[in-house]
Formats: sequence, structure tokens, C-alpha cells
Amino acid sequence: MTPCPLRSPRPLVAVLLAFAAAAALATKPLVYCADASPEGFDPALWDSASTANVTTQILQGLVAFKRGTAEIVPLLATAWTVAPDARSVTFTLRRGVKFQTTPYFTPTRDFDADDVMFTFTRLVDPQTPFNRAFPATFVYPQSLGLAQMIEGIDRIDDHTVRFRLHRGNVNFLSYFAASWSAIHSAEYAAQLLRQGRASAINNQPVGTGPFQFKSYRKDDVLRLTAHPGYWRGVQPTEKLVYAISREPNVRVQKLARGECHITAAIRDVDISALAGHPQVRIMKTQALNISYLSFNMGKPPTDRREVREALDIAIDRDALFKVLFPRGDAMQAVSAFPPSVPGYNKSLKNEYDPARARALLAAAGYAKGLQIDLWALPISRPTNPNGQLMAQMIQADWAKIGVQARIVTYEWGEYLKRANNGEHNVYMSGWSTDVAAADEFLAPNLTCAASRGGIKFCNKEFDALVEGARAEVDVARRLAMIERAQAIFKRERPWITMAHSSVYIPMRKDVQGFVMAPNGSVDFEGVWRP
Repeated sequence: MTPCPLRSPRPLVAVLLAFAAAAALATKPLVYCADASPEGFDPALWDSASTANVTTQILQGLVAFKRGTAEIVPLLATAWTVAPDARSVTFTLRRGVKFQTTPYFTPTRDFDADDVMFTFTRLVDPQTPFNRAFPATFVYPQSLGLAQMIEGIDRIDDHTVRFRLHRGNVNFLSYFAASWSAIHSAEYAAQLLRQGRASAINNQPVGTGPFQFKSYRKDDVLRLTAHPGYWRGVQPTEKLVYAISREPNVRVQKLARGECHITAAIRDVDISALAGHPQVRIMKTQALNISYLSFNMGKPPTDRREVREALDIAIDRDALFKVLFPRGDAMQAVSAFPPSVPGYNKSLKNEYDPARARALLAAAGYAKGLQIDLWALPISRPTNPNGQLMAQMIQADWAKIGVQARIVTYEWGEYLKRANNGEHNVYMSGWSTDVAAADEFLAPNLTCAASRGGIKFCNKEFDALVEGARAEVDVARRLAMIERAQAIFKRERPWITMAHSSVYIPMRKDVQGFVMAPNGSVDFEGVWRP
């Protein structure tokens, strides 16, 4: 067994002293200019960055990534033990952690094993009373195949819980640091169940985090307040405000005027507008991310591999990058994850060959061309700063091989819902993670568990390699499996891979304590303005 020593992301005494010193000075609200509304407030139901950037302030997991790194450190668990065969993980839970008291819930006990059991049993067993009252799709856990992965969850005592797996999984511990695995209050869930209001878990959240829910107006403003009973000390910022602004230039203008103090990641083209501002600084990281176009694998014409390959190789990526990434801070994506991730298959390459694309269409029965819907991303992302412009450039490239593309877009929440329902032919999407592990890209996006009834990619040979790599403790053999899985991915073309990018987050210079995450997500614990 490999024990994890007791430690904290930051020494607790130091944290409390820092918060106390800052709180004596900080009376100002902190305003974050968000790029989209959260889809809801139950992190297990959603997998968008916009939602996770909110829920991680309210709810917490058993472990976390140390700020600015991919190192796993304790959070609601103080220690853990991983079996040598990676088939079980046992957590020791933190004592004295208070759930938030809100107008709709008053806790009567501290966090304990019952909350862990409720949270994860709900994710893997559709027959729990809560799931029968509020049937829901847990997007990320379902995509990982969590229910098929877990053999059992044992409540050892009030402060010890063990997870047992059917097969070893060397990545399993990192799942507990993801936003979807945040712990809910079993007591609050029982109250909602008695009241016949189980669905309120998604719009009236309760957690153990540094901030708690106050109010929300969709597409306008979200207000959080400091959790007075927070186990690491009361926050130096009492009021945290999310000002929701879809337009990137609006967020830039608000930051320049001091109307917000931190913004969602900005586009390459916006950097020059803020670079010389005397009250603004810009943080940068080379993120673990990718943008791509995802094919609907379940309906014509994109159910044909030849069509997918033709559409891929008809795109002039060089021309597209010159327009969308003029600073040169993005790189063309070839595989499903960046080259910095272990196991990257260096033999893969992109291709631009319109003549061969036309031949592939002819072989698939579309010698006279075809019509297709191309969904343009409605919000700006570092890996896709202008979805409409990207769509227009791709539309022009496809026209050269006889493909007529109709550009479609929707409001962000509607876009995600319709894409999940499989209404598209091709839609723009993306992914980012804190961990340089291939499984973090492959498992939740490209395995059969994530296929959503055949809408997405499902290949048994690919799945066997991903599953085998999860269970393989020998690093060389594990990486070899990952390389072979990527070869299948490139052959079958479920995605048109587009870009890996740097992420820029600008903020006012008076903001203290903010640390940029490897994936560009935000954490406002201990962040304040004097």
C-alpha cells in the first residue's frame, strides 16, 4: 500500500493568518467577468468550464490540484491509501468541516462519511431514492464509465471511506480532484427528498467551499458571499460577483474601466488592447487543451469514415491559423491531446489535400457533393477565439470540394443541449484539464461510455486500449497502448482536431492572491482587493 502523508495545499495556520490580515484590509467586492452562464449548480450534471468555474467556489472534493500545478493534495480528505494494484483507494476524511447555512438549509452536523456515500452512490446507482425522485444524467461520470468501474463503496466508519474497483485504474485518484466529484450534503439531500424538491440540488447549492450561493439572474449576474463557517477561515472577500458578458470585447472594456477585476480568458486579438494599460496585468499559461470539430457518428453523411476524412483534409489549417491566432501562440492539434502529454503519438500528422478529399467523397457516394450543417461555437475560447469566423473559413474550404455547409449557432446552453441530443452534423467543441494524462482527454470524450447512444465515437479496439492503459502499472507498456489508441483515433476521424493554445487571463493590478490554473480555470479562495 502507498500511503499519502498528512499535508495541506497550504499550511492551515498560515492560511488563517493570511486571511485574517487580508480581511482587516479587504472590504471591496471582487467582480469576475464571466463568458457564459453556468448551466446549473450541481457539478455532476455538467461538464462545461463556465459551470465548473462557479461550482468549485461553492462545493469541494476529497482532494484538489495544488494551485498552479497538477499535484494532488488533500482537501476534504486529509490522507489516502492507494492499493499497489490500483484497485482500491481508501480516504481519511477531514473533521470539523461545516456545510453552508443558507435561507433554504441549516445543517445540524459536520461533514462525514455519509456525505461521501450519498454523493458517489448517487453517481453510480440510478435506483437510489434521490435518483428516482430526480432522474438525471451525470455527464462526466457517465462518460468515464464510473458506474461500470466501481465494484463497491465502503463506509468504514464516520471518517473513512474505501472505493473498490473491478480493474486497476492508475488515474482513479485524480478523478476526485475534478469539479464533478464535489461533495454534497446528504442531510440537505434528505431534506429536499422529504419536501419533494430533489431537483433544487441543481439551483440551490449547498457545499463546504469558501463561498456560498446568494442570488442568480441568468445571462446577467451571479452573486456569492463568503461562507462564515469555512474550515480554512473566513474569506477576505465578502462579496464575489460574476458579471456575465458573452462578448469578449465587452469583458475587455469592463476590465479596462475597472468594472470587473478579473475576466474569463481573452482572445489573442484582445491582448494588445490591454497590454499597455497601467492598471492591468495579464497572466499566461500554456494550457492542456484542445479545440476540435466533433462529428455526429450516428447519422448521414458523417457516419461514413470517408466523409469525415474528406472534410478534415479539405481544411487549410495554415491559412486559418494566420487569421485566428495572429500572435502565433497556438499550435495545430494533430492528436486528441497536446504533445506535452506522455504517450503522444509523434508519427501522426495533419494533411491538406482537396483533390484527395474529393476522391474520398466520390468513394462514399457523394461525387456530386453534399449538404451539411456546421455548428459555430457561440462563445469565445482560447482555442477557438471566434467560432463564427472559423466556421466561415471552413465553409469556404469545404465549398471547394463540393460541400455546402450551412452555419448554425445557438445560445450557449441551448447549443450544448442540442449537441448532446445529436441534432448536429458537425459542431465545434473543446476540452481542457489540469492533468497531463492521456486518460483525461480520451476517456470522457472518445470511449463508448461517452458515445451518448452512438452520437459520439465508439470503437471496441480503441476502448480496450484505453481500459488496458488505465490498468497497466508499467509505464512503458501503458504509453504504448495510448499511442496505439491515437492511431485508431486518427484513422477513424471522430474529430477534426484544430488547436492547442496558450491561455491569457487579465486582471486589475490591485487583485491579490490569484494563481492561474494549468487549464485556465479560476479559484477565488483567498483572493482579495485592498
